[in-house]
Order: sequence, then C-alpha cells, then structure tokens
Amino acid sequence: MLLSLRTVIALTFLCSAVESLAGITRTYFIAAEETIWDYAPSYPINPMHRAEFSAEENVFVQGDGKRRIGHKYYKAHFVEYTDASFVTVKPRPAEWEHLGILGPVIRANVGDTIKVVFRNKTQGMTTSMHPHGVFYKKDSEGAHYQDGTSEKDKQDDLVAPGATYTYIWEIPERSGPGPNDPSSIIWLYHSHGNETMDTNTGLAGPIIISRKGTLQTNGKLKGIDREFIVLFTVFDENKSYYLDKNIAAFAPGANDQKEDESFKESNLMHSMNGYVYDNLIGLNMKVGENVRWHQLALGTEVDMHTPHWHGNTLLSAGQRIDVLNLLPATHVTVDMKPDNPGIWMYHCHVNDHVEAGMMGRYTVMPIYPKAVSIKNP
Repeated sequence: MLLSLRTVIALTFLCSAVESLAGITRTYFIAAEETIWDYAPSYPINPMHRAEFSAEENVFVQGDGKRRIGHKYYKAHFVEYTDASFVTVKPRPAEWEHLGILGPVIRANVGDTIKVVFRNKTQGMTTSMHPHGVFYKKDSEGAHYQDGTSEKDKQDDLVAPGATYTYIWEIPERSGPGPNDPSSIIWLYHSHGNETMDTNTGLAGPIIISRKGTLQTNGKLKGIDREFIVLFTVFDENKSYYLDKNIAAFAPGANDQKEDESFKESNLMHSMNGYVYDNLIGLNMKVGENVRWHQLALGTEVDMHTPHWHGNTLLSAGQRIDVLNLLPATHVTVDMKPDNPGIWMYHCHVNDHVEAGMMGRYTVMPIYPKAVSIKNP
C-alpha cells in the first residue's frame, strides 16, 4: 500500500515524539583490535610550517630502524561494526574523519538505553569498555578490581581475546546536560582492565548525551551545524601493551634501551586524537554556523592541557573564552559561532606540549566562498 507524502511526514513526527517521550535502546557493535597507527602521516614534512621536521621535532617522529621507533606504532583501537557477526566495519561518516585513534561516537538522548555488543579482536590483550557518566550496574562497569562481586557480575571486567560481552548503560537525567550545560555533553569510554596500559595502547572513545528529544532520527543535534571531538593526551608508548612488539618491528636495536631516558622521551607522543604536529584533519566550518566542540583529556600529571583557538571565541557555561582548562579524564563541551574566516591555529598552550607536537589548525570558510579564497597550505 502506498502512503501519501502527508501521511509519511505525520508518521515520522509521531515516531520522533514517541522516541522523545519513551526513549529507545541504541545498539552499537564495537570491537577492540590491533592496528599500525601513524602519528605523523605527513612525515618528513611538518604541515604547520610546510618545512621538514627540525632536529628537536625529530626526537618524537624520526625512526632509524635500529634504536628509535619513530612515528608509526602498533596500537589497539575501538572499531564499529554493522552487526554482531563483526565481519563488516561500519564506515566512519565524513563529519567524524577528525576522530583519528578515537573509537566510534556513542550517543543517546536522556531516557535512552545504550547497548554495546563488544568483542575483543586483539591478540593476547584482555580488554573491556568502561563508561563515564552513564548509569550502569556491576555487570556493565567494565573495570577490573576487587569489588565484592562474582560470577556474572565479574564477566564485564576482562574480556578475553576472541570473546564477546554485552554492556547495558542507561541514560537517566543525571547523565545528561545540567542546568548550565549546552544541549549535549561529552563523556569518555575506555578499556579498564589495566587502565594505564589500555589507554596508552589507544583504547578510548567518546559518548555524547543530549537532552531528551535533542538527538534527531538523522543522528544530528537540533540547532547544531557541526560537532568536533578532540582528545588531548600524551600517549606513553613506553607503557603500551605493544612496546616489545614495536621495538621488534621498528627498532630492534633498542631492546637494551627501555630504561634509557632519551629513548623513553622519544616514545611520548603529545597528540590530538592520536596525531602530532598538525596532522589532525577535518576541522572545517563556515562563518555563522553553530559549532560544538567537545574537549577530552587522559593521562598522567603531565596531561594538564589548555586548548587554545586562534581567531574566534567560544562560550563555556555562559562565559566567553578562547582557552580552556583540561585535567586527566575531564570532559568539557563548548560552543563556537565563528565570525572570522581563515585558517587558525588550535593547540595546547603548555609550552612543552606544543613543542612536542600538540598542535593543529581549524578552517573557517566565509559565507560566500567565491568572494574570498582561502588556500590551506
């Protein structure tokens, strides 16, 4: 039976209204798996200055095949699949190309339930998925420690290689935006079997929770034109699960260098979404758009970050800013309405961090792009 256009529109609005009131279960199929990650695909060129990396910069990105690993490392990351067979990878939408090493975006409205069917596809590494902010019972915490539970309530703690586990996370009001928050906020999820090792290996991703009815059926937020998620962290490859594998593959002469301070320093990757020295791409917008920036951090005492946007300003809880404060495992959501077209620097303002590669750029196109030409170097 063919339905009229008016009927189809009415049914669409009805479904949206029912979803808004009752909430739905949003199911994700996510695996942890191994990859070779390139922190600086542009090597030997630093895109920020359109010049070859300097000697100081090469400390972090130049490998020699003997005693320095360089800019490529074996890591693990979270990957989204289309179904529970874990055969077909779900393509990452163009608007999320900037996510880099981060896992897929998990998102829901207040009142929804998140169901994550998780499979560990790594070799030899026990993993899990631990969420921040959402409501979970002991069988869906995804963290390994002595918490007085046993049997079924412990199965979520460590998922063995080749095994599958289903996590259930509810989204009550206290998981969503507060009175001074914008219409959506950001949380982290990450592996928590051995938290230090797991996150340095690369297993982290974002959760976005929006007010009831704000996330539309097309996956977009009402009133928001673009969203960006950036994780500022110093990946310590000396504490990665794959340290020995990386040495064997890329620097076999470094087996006796594990405690050498210069070797350890070379493996500290000061990254934004797993990229260093302006290799982060996809931060593009237009003048006048409503742009939401979700900022994340992970790591140790060195992971005190101050993201700074050149050229434009943002609102944070009603305050006007262009620099933000981040501590390890913090989550901050801020809004920008860019009014200044151009290519603008975006970086951590901690001197040691920016010198070691925690820098990038974002592009604001004019409303009428033919009138002004912006060439990205």
